[in-house]
Amino acid sequence: MRILLLACLAYAYSAALAQQPLVVGSKRFTESYILGELVSQTARHAGARAEHRQGLGNTGILFAALKSGSIDLYPEYTGTVARELLKSEASDLDSLNRGLAPLGLGAAVPLGFEDTYALAMLDSEAQRLGVRSISDLAAHAQLRFGLSNEFLNRSDGWPGLVRAYELPQGPRGLDHGLAYEALAGGQIDVMDIYSTDAKIAKYKLRVLRDDRHFFPDYGAILVYRLDVPGRFPKAWAALQGLQGRIDAGAMVAMNAQAELDGRSFADIAAGFLGGNGAAETAGGKTGFLALLLGNDFWRLTRQHLTLVFVSLAAAVLIGIPLGVWAARAPRAARLILSTVGVIQTVPSLALLAFLIPLLGSIGTWPALVALFLYSLLPIVRNTHSGLADVPPALRDSALVLGLSPAVRLRLIELPLAARSILTGVKTSAVINVGTATIAAFIGAGGYGERITTGLALNDNAMLLAGAIPAAALALLVDGLFELLDRHLIPAGLR
Repeated sequence: MRILLLACLAYAYSAALAQQPLVVGSKRFTESYILGELVSQTARHAGARAEHRQGLGNTGILFAALKSGSIDLYPEYTGTVARELLKSEASDLDSLNRGLAPLGLGAAVPLGFEDTYALAMLDSEAQRLGVRSISDLAAHAQLRFGLSNEFLNRSDGWPGLVRAYELPQGPRGLDHGLAYEALAGGQIDVMDIYSTDAKIAKYKLRVLRDDRHFFPDYGAILVYRLDVPGRFPKAWAALQGLQGRIDAGAMVAMNAQAELDGRSFADIAAGFLGGNGAAETAGGKTGFLALLLGNDFWRLTRQHLTLVFVSLAAAVLIGIPLGVWAARAPRAARLILSTVGVIQTVPSLALLAFLIPLLGSIGTWPALVALFLYSLLPIVRNTHSGLADVPPALRDSALVLGLSPAVRLRLIELPLAARSILTGVKTSAVINVGTATIAAFIGAGGYGERITTGLALNDNAMLLAGAIPAAALALLVDGLFELLDRHLIPAGLR
């Protein structure tokens, strides 16, 4: 009997594993989106279920997600693994695998191209100043640097570059997708680029020579959990077929299709795989209405509503009792109100980044916890103030009638404070609709998924396709709470 039970459990476990998808992550820039799609579609062609968690943020978030098992693999670069993750100088695959193995991770499938960091200027400005290499920048302290935030903080980025070249400039952080327009508009003079960026030629940039050989090799590879080949043998065998298949020219062409032609990442990947390795160039920009109401609209709407209202329901269940406690216990009120107030001041991205290792996952759970925490302040504060504003005479009358504290709260104090409490809930709901867009940075979906893609591509239409539904949803939520106010709150209290 025990053997039969164990066999059934083993079968159920193996069946559960078989139903799990291969989860592919990608960073928040064009090339990583495309590579994530290439990997996902290759796995699907091999018969595996594959899920692409796109635009998850920077290297640290992806690596934390990989170590925790929230994703199974993601496209990375050898120099980034060596310098940023392993703090090593050696960037060959054997050295990387020796460093990654103790973490249960590995590096494999060199895709065939290198995408190195570099600094660039408008060619006309570089020619005027006689700047050809990074060393030449040291003589021009007046130059304005606009660098991506990740590059500003990476060991193989600005901190190391300053030491290697003794640069006197003080850079400012700027999203990579916006930096090209800032450079073309004369707002900055120097930016960091990826060598396979499609906009280098479009904006006629001069890529400055790394004459002191600071930057390591950045060969494109896959970083994966060591159990992936065993869990997804057919998909892993198919992924080996990508080795050496993508050269630098093909990658530049695919980046151009996304950034210059407006094609979707999925279409670009499908064109490459269907064309036996040749990046197709057909296609054009989608009309705005078709983009707004695209195939992903209802999925994103469902995800956004889930994030907003599940976190709001939890905040109501916890926040109202906390507000009641604060109103009943003046000594506790200061601690409660100051605590929820401090939570509100924590930057949303910082809180999400903190919650990922704490909860051991990315996606919906960290996003729900963050939104729950941000929802508390209006609900707790309005519950406290609503109860504090109940006229003392009414409390005294209830006390004279011999009503217990619980009955006084239920029949007198909460009804009188109801409008204030409902206002707090409404404020939290409307704030949540906007804040939930940030959750897309950790793969929780929602309308923010379009916004992050629009930022990566500097695509205003894509940005608006995410921002407009979020704004409309905020107005709809505000209107629904106005109706609730009219129907639930007696006219005398209104």
